[in-house]
Amino acid sequence: MKTYEDAQQRIKARPRTWLVTGAAGFIGSHLAEALLRLGQPVVGLDNFATGKRENLELLARAAGEARMRSFRFIEGDIRSLDACRAACAGVEVILHQAALGSVPRSIEDPLSTHATNVTGFLNMLLAARDAGVARFVYASSSAVYGDHPVLPKLEERIGAAVSPYGLSKYIDELYAGVFARCYGFSAIGLRYFNVFGPRQDPESVYAAVVPAWVGALLRNQTAYVNGDGRAARDFCYIDNVVQANLLAATVEDPEALDQAYNVALGEQTSLNELFAMIRAGLAPRLPHLRTVRPVHREPRSGDVALSRADIAKAQRLLGYRPQVRIMQGLQRTIDWYADHLLETLNAA
Repeated sequence: MKTYEDAQQRIKARPRTWLVTGAAGFIGSHLAEALLRLGQPVVGLDNFATGKRENLELLARAAGEARMRSFRFIEGDIRSLDACRAACAGVEVILHQAALGSVPRSIEDPLSTHATNVTGFLNMLLAARDAGVARFVYASSSAVYGDHPVLPKLEERIGAAVSPYGLSKYIDELYAGVFARCYGFSAIGLRYFNVFGPRQDPESVYAAVVPAWVGALLRNQTAYVNGDGRAARDFCYIDNVVQANLLAATVEDPEALDQAYNVALGEQTSLNELFAMIRAGLAPRLPHLRTVRPVHREPRSGDVALSRADIAKAQRLLGYRPQVRIMQGLQRTIDWYADHLLETLNAA
C-alpha cells in the first residue's frame, strides 16, 4: 500500500529541482516549505497579483536559513511564455499553483481570469514540455463540477460551468489531456475543495470563508454569511493538499497519470456549522465571542449550494489519506491567525 510517508522518503532519497508557481501564495508557500524541509532545491515563481511577499518571509522563517539556500525566487508572470521558459530551465518536477482564484472575481473580470488561468496554464504546459519536465502536477478546482447536482462529486461526472473560474479550470484539464495525447506529456490535476489554513489572505474582498470569518471575529467586526447558512462544503486543511501534491508528483503507477483527482475530506460541513466551530475555537482566547452571531446576506452569484467529494479515486491510485480533519485543521488555523493578527492589532 502506497503511503504519504513512503512518498516523503522517496523524495528525500532523490533530490530533484522543483518549480512551484504561485510560490508567494497560500498553497504555493506551503508546498515550497514542505519541499525545502525534505531537502529539495526549489524554484519559486510569482507575480504578486494575489501572492504576498509576507508569505515568502513566513516561508523563510519556517524553513530556516540553511534550507532557504536551496530556494531561488523568480518574480514573473505566467502570462509571459518567456517567464515560464526561464522558470522551467533545469526543473524536473512542477507544482503549478499560480492562478486567479475566486468565483466572484471571475464573474466581475472574466478576461483576467482567462488570461491567467487558461493562457497562463497553456504557457506553463508548453514551457514544461519543451524543458523535458518529468512530472507536471497542477491545481484544478471543485468548481469544474458546475451545476451537476449529484453528491458526492465523482471525477467523471461534470455539469455545466456556472462561473468563468470553473470553466477556466475545466479548460486546463482538457488542455492537459490534449498534451498527453498529442505530445506524450503527462500531467496530473488536483481538484481542490475549499482549502483553508495558515497564510490564507483574510483581507481580500474575495477572501475565502474561513480566513474572512476568523479575521472579522478577531477584529470585532461583522462576519457575513452568504445565504441562510445551510449551504455546505467539503473543507480541506492545507496539509492534506500538500500530501496530495507530493503523492501525485511521485506516483509511479502509469494508470495514475493523465488524471484529475478530488482533494478533500469526503465530508460536508454547513456554513452555520462552520461558524459555530470557529466561534467555539476562538472563545477560549476571546470569551465575548461565545454569543456573537453572523449577519446573513444574499447568496453570491456562481456559488454552489452543496458540495462533497468522493475521494476513493485519489485513495486508490495515489495513496491519498487525509490526515487532518476539519476540527483539528480549524484549531490550527485559528491559533495561527490569533497569534499573527492579535499581535498586529496590539502593536497598532
